Amino acid sequence: MKKHIITSLLYTAVTAVLLGVVYPLAVTAIAHIAFPRQANGSLISRNGTLVGSHLIGQNFSGPGYFWSRPSAAGNGYDASNSGGSNYASTNTALATRVAASVQTLNPKGTNPAVPIDLATASASGLDPDISPAAAYYQVARVASERHISEDATRSLVSSHITTRQFGLLGEPRVNVLELNLDLDKLAPSAAK
Repeated sequence: MKKHIITSLLYTAVTAVLLGVVYPLAVTAIAHIAFPRQANGSLISRNGTLVGSHLIGQNFSGPGYFWSRPSAAGNGYDASNSGGSNYASTNTALATRVAASVQTLNPKGTNPAVPIDLATASASGLDPDISPAAAYYQVARVASERHISEDATRSLVSSHITTRQFGLLGEPRVNVLELNLDLDKLAPSAAK
């Protein structure tokens, strides 16, 4: 019996060291060597200042910026409180939030239908991307606020569309942070 207990404790200790220390360190080292940018969180810096991550959305509320999807994560884009609202489509709170988003985006009701991703939150609440339709929907507002042509703004959006990976995975998308950073280069604005 004593021999079995000692053997099981040794196996537990060896397994804990291999799988709890050696393996994570090896995978982390390989990731930092093979994919250093991704292993460090796909961080985006401008002029030596960290401005965000390619993988986590940010809240842009100024009229001169392209707006992200609404976030249900804490107070908005809070990675420590990530998660969707889990509201059913018949839930009154969801209907109220969607109606408020639509009213903000189309206050006079004269524009075409608001793209769904501008009115509903993503599953994680941290989605950094919007659909090309959602970006194009905002072109007139952003161009007017920045005093630049709609054609130049539309061209900027077009240059930021990421197509499906390998031609079939995912949907075409636009990273809002990267689009807004390039928008600031094209036509600087003080408001976020």
